[in-house]
Amino acid sequence: MTVEVRAVVVSARIGAGHDGAAAELARRLAALGFDVDRHDYLDLLPGRLGQRLCDAYHRELELVPRSWDLLLSAAGTKPLARLAARLSTMAGTALRVALGDSPALVVSTYPLATQALGELRRRGELAAPMVAYLTDPAVHRLAVNRFADLHIAPNRRAAAAARHLGAAQAVAACPVVAPGFRPAAPGERERARERFGLDRRERLALVLSGSWGVGEVEAITADVAATGAAHPVVVCGRNDALCDRLRHKGFPHVFGWVDDMPQLMRACDVVVQNAGGLTTLEALATGLPVLTYRCLPGHGRTNARVLDELGLVPAVSGRTALAHALRETRTPGLPPGDDPAVVLAKLAGSWDFAAAA
Repeated sequence: MTVEVRAVVVSARIGAGHDGAAAELARRLAALGFDVDRHDYLDLLPGRLGQRLCDAYHRELELVPRSWDLLLSAAGTKPLARLAARLSTMAGTALRVALGDSPALVVSTYPLATQALGELRRRGELAAPMVAYLTDPAVHRLAVNRFADLHIAPNRRAAAAARHLGAAQAVAACPVVAPGFRPAAPGERERARERFGLDRRERLALVLSGSWGVGEVEAITADVAATGAAHPVVVCGRNDALCDRLRHKGFPHVFGWVDDMPQLMRACDVVVQNAGGLTTLEALATGLPVLTYRCLPGHGRTNARVLDELGLVPAVSGRTALAHALRETRTPGLPPGDDPAVVLAKLAGSWDFAAAA
């Protein structure tokens, strides 16, 4: 090729799911020979607007989580979705600069970035193929833009939902998970338990609530312990206050931010989570059964419903059902599919580089 094969991936630090998908896509594209640039959409918004948006979402989930149901539903209506899409273009000028000259491929893992890129395409200011990577099993209207060349979904139902919402083309591919998330090798589970100070004989349920540690985490932990079916191992992420409260209540296995999550997953027997995003995919790739319990409002509930209907992650309600699910778990693994990075590379390879240049 006579032009630089450069890919641009745009994400956002809203939780860790969008960034996690972006990082793994970037890694895989680099392995295929692309020169990859990554950008955070929030940093492209004027002034401190991006950080304020992130902080507001975080505080909403902490203080009034039920309002997220209402807001997400409202944003799913056509009028408000169009308004949100127009507001997303406030990053337009900085986004054009970030894209640079003649990228071979542009990928978004964050809905508002997808809308901003779609507007550039509509105006004729983005020539390269543009792809929206859908990070959630349930698809929101804002994650879909009709000017994108392709939407990549983590399952067939999500791909069909994207097409229904106006995607010109949508395909299902294997979810992107970092290679460290894999089943335990012989003896590795025991070594992982020793490293994290966990009893080798206990059945352990890993309680996860995202990088922010939001939701009814204390109630989830108490309910898991009360079932007697497993001992809770809780990861609080960056929520130091939650970590302190759980330790004060006497729960012995409480962690803050964990740098080696694959090893901690391999030390446990089952995962109990409340959002259905990247954490769920990582656990399934590690070979662990996963349950949804006391899920977050909004995307947590829609993800839980889809994952349950697909037979990947049962959604349970109440201690009795939780106890039964903890005892009668099964491991379906990740749904099969093509590597999304290969799909992206093929799309970029079919592009007319000379014309784009």
